[in-house]
Amino acid sequence: MKKVLILSASPRKGGNSDTLCDQLMHGAQEMGHQVEKIRLSECKINYCLGCGVCNRTHQCVQKDDMAQLLEKMIAADVIVLATPVYFYTMNAQLKTLIDRTVPRYTEISDKDFYFILSAADSDRSMMQKTIEGLRGFTKDCLESAHEKGIVYGVGAWEKGDIQNLPAMNEAYQMGKNI
Repeated sequence: MKKVLILSASPRKGGNSDTLCDQLMHGAQEMGHQVEKIRLSECKINYCLGCGVCNRTHQCVQKDDMAQLLEKMIAADVIVLATPVYFYTMNAQLKTLIDRTVPRYTEISDKDFYFILSAADSDRSMMQKTIEGLRGFTKDCLESAHEKGIVYGVGAWEKGDIQNLPAMNEAYQMGKNI
Protein backbone atom coordinates (compact mmCIF):
# COMPACT_ATOMS: atom_id res chain seq x y z
CA MET A 1 0.00 0.00 0.00
CA LYS A 2 1.28 3.44 -0.94
CA LYS A 3 0.45 6.87 0.44
CA VAL A 4 -0.86 8.88 -2.51
CA LEU A 5 -1.18 12.67 -2.31
CA ILE A 6 -3.22 14.35 -5.03
CA LEU A 7 -2.71 18.11 -5.30
CA SER A 8 -5.51 19.53 -7.41
CA ALA A 9 -4.78 23.08 -8.56
CA SER A 10 -8.14 23.52 -10.26
CA PRO A 11 -9.83 26.69 -9.01
CA ARG A 12 -13.18 25.03 -9.80
CA LYS A 13 -14.48 22.20 -7.62
CA GLY A 14 -15.52 19.56 -10.12
CA GLY A 15 -13.57 21.32 -12.86
CA ASN A 16 -12.02 19.21 -15.60
CA SER A 17 -8.63 18.58 -14.00
CA ASP A 18 -10.29 18.17 -10.59
CA THR A 19 -12.63 15.53 -12.04
CA LEU A 20 -9.65 13.67 -13.47
CA CYS A 21 -8.11 13.71 -9.98
CA ASP A 22 -11.24 12.04 -8.66
CA GLN A 23 -10.96 9.34 -11.32
CA LEU A 24 -7.33 8.65 -10.43
CA MET A 25 -8.26 8.61 -6.76
CA HIS A 26 -11.00 6.00 -7.32
CA GLY A 27 -8.63 3.74 -9.23
CA ALA A 28 -5.92 4.03 -6.57
CA GLN A 29 -8.37 3.41 -3.72
CA GLU A 30 -9.70 0.31 -5.46
CA MET A 31 -6.15 -1.06 -5.39
CA GLY A 32 -5.90 -0.48 -1.63
CA HIS A 33 -3.76 2.65 -1.59
CA GLN A 34 -4.22 5.37 1.01
CA VAL A 35 -5.24 8.45 -0.97
CA GLU A 36 -5.66 12.07 0.05
CA LYS A 37 -6.79 14.74 -2.37
CA ILE A 38 -6.20 18.38 -1.52
CA ARG A 39 -7.78 21.19 -3.48
CA LEU A 40 -5.26 24.03 -3.43
CA SER A 41 -8.02 26.61 -3.89
CA GLU A 42 -9.30 25.61 -0.44
CA CYS A 43 -5.87 26.25 1.14
CA LYS A 44 -4.23 29.50 2.11
CA ILE A 45 -0.92 29.57 0.26
CA ASN A 46 0.76 32.95 0.02
CA TYR A 47 3.27 33.84 -2.66
CA CYS A 48 6.95 33.34 -1.88
CA LEU A 49 8.50 36.53 -0.51
CA GLY A 50 11.99 35.71 -1.76
CA CYS A 51 13.38 36.73 1.62
CA GLY A 52 15.79 33.78 1.83
CA VAL A 53 15.22 33.11 5.53
CA CYS A 54 14.15 29.52 4.76
CA ASN A 55 17.53 28.82 3.18
CA ARG A 56 19.01 28.94 6.69
CA THR A 57 16.09 27.85 8.88
CA HIS A 58 14.23 25.41 6.60
CA GLN A 59 11.04 27.12 7.73
CA CYS A 60 9.04 29.80 6.00
CA VAL A 61 8.38 33.04 7.85
CA GLN A 62 4.81 33.02 6.54
CA LYS A 63 2.09 31.38 8.61
CA ASP A 64 -0.30 29.74 6.18
CA ASP A 65 -1.20 26.20 5.06
CA MET A 66 2.06 25.54 3.23
CA ALA A 67 3.99 24.02 6.16
CA GLN A 68 1.29 21.37 6.55
CA LEU A 69 1.24 20.71 2.79
CA LEU A 70 5.02 20.26 2.79
CA GLU A 71 4.69 17.69 5.58
CA LYS A 72 2.18 15.77 3.49
CA MET A 73 4.40 15.94 0.40
CA ILE A 74 7.38 14.63 2.35
CA ALA A 75 5.33 11.79 3.87
CA ALA A 76 3.77 10.68 0.56
CA ASP A 77 5.09 7.87 -1.61
CA VAL A 78 3.26 9.19 -4.67
CA ILE A 79 2.45 12.80 -5.57
CA VAL A 80 -0.04 13.75 -8.26
CA LEU A 81 0.25 17.31 -9.57
CA ALA A 82 -2.90 18.35 -11.42
CA THR A 83 -3.52 21.64 -13.20
CA PRO A 84 -5.65 23.22 -15.84
CA VAL A 85 -3.43 24.63 -18.57
CA TYR A 86 -3.78 28.41 -18.88
CA PHE A 87 -1.88 30.19 -21.64
CA TYR A 88 0.28 27.09 -22.25
CA THR A 89 1.50 26.59 -18.69
CA MET A 90 0.46 25.45 -15.21
CA ASN A 91 -1.90 27.74 -13.37
CA ALA A 92 -0.87 30.17 -10.62
CA GLN A 93 -2.13 27.95 -7.79
CA LEU A 94 0.24 25.10 -8.68
CA LYS A 95 3.18 27.37 -9.43
CA THR A 96 2.73 29.11 -6.08
CA LEU A 97 2.73 25.74 -4.29
CA ILE A 98 5.92 24.70 -6.10
CA ASP A 99 7.64 28.00 -5.28
CA ARG A 100 6.76 27.58 -1.60
CA THR A 101 8.42 24.16 -1.31
CA VAL A 102 11.81 25.87 -1.00
CA PRO A 103 12.20 25.49 2.79
CA ARG A 104 12.15 21.68 2.58
CA TYR A 105 12.19 20.67 -1.09
CA THR A 106 15.30 18.56 -0.55
CA GLU A 107 13.19 16.31 1.68
CA ILE A 108 10.74 15.60 -1.16
CA SER A 109 12.93 12.78 -2.40
CA ASP A 110 12.43 9.35 -3.93
CA LYS A 111 8.80 10.01 -4.91
CA ASP A 112 6.72 8.78 -7.81
CA PHE A 113 5.07 11.65 -9.68
CA TYR A 114 2.02 11.69 -11.92
CA PHE A 115 0.79 14.72 -13.82
CA ILE A 116 -2.81 15.52 -14.76
CA LEU A 117 -3.45 18.31 -17.23
CA SER A 118 -6.64 19.65 -18.77
CA ALA A 119 -7.01 22.18 -21.55
CA ALA A 120 -9.46 23.44 -24.12
CA ASP A 121 -7.01 22.82 -26.94
CA SER A 122 -7.28 19.34 -28.45
CA ASP A 123 -3.59 19.14 -29.40
CA ARG A 124 -1.45 17.43 -26.76
CA SER A 125 1.70 19.07 -28.06
CA MET A 126 0.48 22.45 -26.82
CA MET A 127 0.93 21.13 -23.27
CA GLN A 128 4.66 20.58 -23.71
CA LYS A 129 5.59 23.83 -21.98
CA THR A 130 3.47 22.83 -18.99
CA ILE A 131 5.20 19.45 -18.83
CA GLU A 132 8.60 21.16 -19.08
CA GLY A 133 7.68 23.38 -16.12
CA LEU A 134 6.59 20.41 -14.02
CA ARG A 135 9.73 18.49 -14.95
CA GLY A 136 11.83 21.53 -14.05
CA PHE A 137 10.56 21.05 -10.51
CA THR A 138 10.51 17.26 -10.28
CA LYS A 139 13.48 16.14 -12.39
CA ASP A 140 15.80 19.13 -12.03
CA CYS A 141 15.19 20.07 -8.38
CA LEU A 142 14.09 16.95 -6.52
CA GLU A 143 16.30 14.00 -5.73
CA SER A 144 15.20 10.68 -7.22
CA ALA A 145 11.86 11.87 -8.57
CA HIS A 146 10.27 9.25 -10.81
CA GLU A 147 7.82 10.45 -13.44
CA LYS A 148 5.31 7.63 -13.81
CA GLY A 149 2.62 9.01 -16.08
CA ILE A 150 0.70 11.90 -17.58
CA VAL A 151 -3.01 12.25 -18.26
CA TYR A 152 -3.75 14.71 -21.04
CA GLY A 153 -7.30 16.00 -20.64
CA VAL A 154 -7.46 17.73 -24.01
CA GLY A 155 -10.53 19.22 -25.66
CA ALA A 156 -12.16 20.24 -22.37
CA TRP A 157 -13.10 23.91 -22.26
CA GLU A 158 -16.27 24.18 -20.19
CA LYS A 159 -16.66 22.62 -16.77
CA GLY A 160 -17.79 19.03 -17.30
CA ASP A 161 -16.47 18.69 -20.87
CA ILE A 162 -14.01 16.07 -19.64
CA GLN A 163 -16.81 13.65 -18.71
CA ASN A 164 -17.08 12.12 -22.18
CA LEU A 165 -13.41 12.14 -23.12
CA PRO A 166 -10.82 9.31 -23.04
CA ALA A 167 -8.87 11.05 -20.27
CA MET A 168 -11.50 9.92 -17.76
CA ASN A 169 -10.64 6.27 -18.23
CA GLU A 170 -6.92 7.06 -18.56
CA ALA A 171 -6.94 8.75 -15.13
CA TYR A 172 -8.84 5.85 -13.58
CA GLN A 173 -6.46 3.30 -15.06
CA MET A 174 -3.46 5.35 -13.98
CA GLY A 175 -4.77 5.23 -10.42
CA LYS A 176 -5.17 1.48 -10.62
CA ASN A 177 -1.57 1.12 -11.86
CA ILE A 178 0.07 3.10 -9.06
